[in-house]
Amino acid sequence: MADLELRQEGEVVWATLNRPDRLNALSRNLVEELRGFFVDLYWRRDVRVVVLQGAGDAFCAGLDLKERTEGSGDRSIGSGLTAQRRISEIVIAMRRCPQPIVACVNGAAAGGGCSRGAAALAAGAGVPRSSRAGKPGRRVTAAPRSGRCAGSSRAARGGRSGRRAAA
Repeated sequence: MADLELRQEGEVVWATLNRPDRLNALSRNLVEELRGFFVDLYWRRDVRVVVLQGAGDAFCAGLDLKERTEGSGDRSIGSGLTAQRRISEIVIAMRRCPQPIVACVNGAAAGGGCSRGAAALAAGAGVPRSSRAGKPGRRVTAAPRSGRCAGSSRAARGGRSGRRAAA
C-alpha cells in the first residue's frame, strides 16, 4: 500500500496521505512521494485541481519522529540538512503548481502538516473551520509564505506567538 494514494476523477486529482496508523506523519517514503507528485504536476495539462487530504482522523502530524529514532541510518548534520531540503522542495513545488491545491484539513495539522496546509492555503485553498493547526513547541513558523494569504504582519505575529490557530 502506497503512503500517497492518487486518484484522478476527470480533471481533479485526489492526493491522500495514507498513513492513518501514524496520523499521516511524514515518513521518508511519503516525503519522496509528495515531492515527486508535486514536481511532476507542474507539467500536467490534464489536471485542473488537486485535493490534498489525510486518511483517518488527522491531516498530518508532521515529521515521523518514531521512524527517525528507529532508523539506524546516517544521523550527521549533512544528512539532516538534505532531509530538510527534500521537505522544503515539497512546499516550493506546491507553490509552483499552476493548479489550485485544496487542503481538506480533517483533524490535527501539526509541524510539517501545518506547513503543507499553509502551502495549500497560499496556493488558494480553503479548509474547514473545525480544524486546528499549530507548531508544538515552536515560536517561529515554518510556513513563511503564509503572509500572502493572511498579510505579512498577521502571519509573522501568529508564527511567533506559538498559539494554535483555527483554520
